[in-house]
Amino acid sequence: MSRLLLRPAAARGLVHDVTPASAGWSHVGFALWRLGPGEGAEGTVPQGREAILVVAEGRVRVRAAGRDWGPMGGRMSVWERTAPHALYLPPGAEWAVEADTEAHVALCSAPSGGGRPAQRLGPEGIALRERGRGTNLRLIHDIAMEGRDVADSLLVTEVFTPAGHWSSYPPHRHDEDDFPRITLLEETYWFRLEPRAGWGVQRVYTEDGTLDETMAVRDGDVTLVPRGHHPCAAPHGFEMYYLNVMAGPRRAWRFQPDPEHAWLLERDR
Repeated sequence: MSRLLLRPAAARGLVHDVTPASAGWSHVGFALWRLGPGEGAEGTVPQGREAILVVAEGRVRVRAAGRDWGPMGGRMSVWERTAPHALYLPPGAEWAVEADTEAHVALCSAPSGGGRPAQRLGPEGIALRERGRGTNLRLIHDIAMEGRDVADSLLVTEVFTPAGHWSSYPPHRHDEDDFPRITLLEETYWFRLEPRAGWGVQRVYTEDGTLDETMAVRDGDVTLVPRGHHPCAAPHGFEMYYLNVMAGPRRAWRFQPDPEHAWLLERDR
């Protein structure tokens, strides 16, 4: 199995725990809990890092940064396509969640110098929008992308890819720190599929061929994108969802397309 493909480590509790050390990079962290009613998770955001808590599915109660944030979450399934509830947490913030229903809760993290307060990021301020056209059409929830000044490093978004469509396409890379031409951003994907008993495809590759991985992703998997182009696709009959986390030296998303596919960007303007 590819070193870039991570299967869930457990059926419940902490099912994914990506750290900079485990991924072999410098910025992105991603943890995911699957909780049942009455079950909980807690932790402290490390000093020098910030986090965004995303209630991907279910309803939970949240205490964080010295406050009771009350109930968070609303959609029971990502396939409802309603905006997620999310909470920004600064360095050193303690947090705890307790599930009222079955729930998936993600903690996305990256370096931060601190200074921002804890704050709600959604569902208010998050709108569903379209990107692409034809079989490249997908639907986006920008939770904390560049257009929202809500974090120091983190960029977080979720994407709904219809059956038979491509996503993160045309192939593009963001693996050089040369702003404004391109930015260096590490990236994780957490996938859901509907129906669950299926698979999608993600390829991660560089133009010189030193990295070239093609992965069959299943419901609940995480993939790592340390560098290179990284398109994915949903087969006919299966919808694909993913929660994206990106971070690097600069909080900006600038990319370069694969030269063999750049003509698609010009055609689709």
